[in-house]
Amino acid sequence: MSTIQVLVTGANGQLGNECKQLASSMPNAKFYFTDIEELSITDASAIEHIFASNHFNFCINAAAYTAVDQAETDQEKAMAINATAVGYLASACQKYNCRLIHVSTDYVFDGEKDSGYNEDDSTGPTNVYGITKLEGERLAIQNNPMSVIIRTSWVYSYFGKNFVKTMMKLMQERTEISVVSDQIGKPTYAADLAAAIFAIMQKSDSVPAGIYHFSNQGVISWHDFATAIQQIGGYECLVHPIPSSAYPVPAKRPNYSILNTHKIETIVGITPPFWRDSLEKCMQLLNA
Repeated sequence: MSTIQVLVTGANGQLGNECKQLASSMPNAKFYFTDIEELSITDASAIEHIFASNHFNFCINAAAYTAVDQAETDQEKAMAINATAVGYLASACQKYNCRLIHVSTDYVFDGEKDSGYNEDDSTGPTNVYGITKLEGERLAIQNNPMSVIIRTSWVYSYFGKNFVKTMMKLMQERTEISVVSDQIGKPTYAADLAAAIFAIMQKSDSVPAGIYHFSNQGVISWHDFATAIQQIGGYECLVHPIPSSAYPVPAKRPNYSILNTHKIETIVGITPPFWRDSLEKCMQLLNA
């Protein structure tokens, strides 16, 4: 079996690190893990150089500007990383016959729908972060029609900064905390997302281009999520539900952004694990 070459951007983030953990499960693949030090994806000439110097079969774009509130005032940088850079990567993939797998977000939706979102539902981001990610999707498809885009939600991991690690820290330090209970979604363990991406690479010939949704199974609020962390961790900390209005932030979040995963389940043949099972796995690693 010939070796496949895989470029991973954003290798030091949550998803990039989980891809590193999984890399040994694909012995026929050679991975090139890059972060901003090795490859600035906002530099078109740097992208051209790395593609011209290698023969990549896949590019997993795990790099993103993810500071949702900061993006409201840092619009230029968010657009450069989440959109313009994606266009550069897609163009290079098109030119060098490489398949782009790009990660997007549930924040491309307005959260006003009262049932789950399918891939072809109309978008309508309510914040700058969502706007930049939607533009990234558009450029990926425009510059490389063979791109695969995976929208995900509420990502957490053993690595990086995330809700799970923040809650665990707060619950060890405080006797009570308050968490919003009127934003509903689906958590995603980055290790499960990485496994889904690897499954797409291994079945690439039978995976059509386009948009796919991936998140863990089960629908919860942020308060439910925090309560589960409290229960699994055995923390003696009270978790109070509050409305979003009691916790004002610069960027408006979608109230209800459930990603339906039927398409990826059917086409790629994967079943996302239940959210609580994955949370227990991650917390076990964090506590170890």
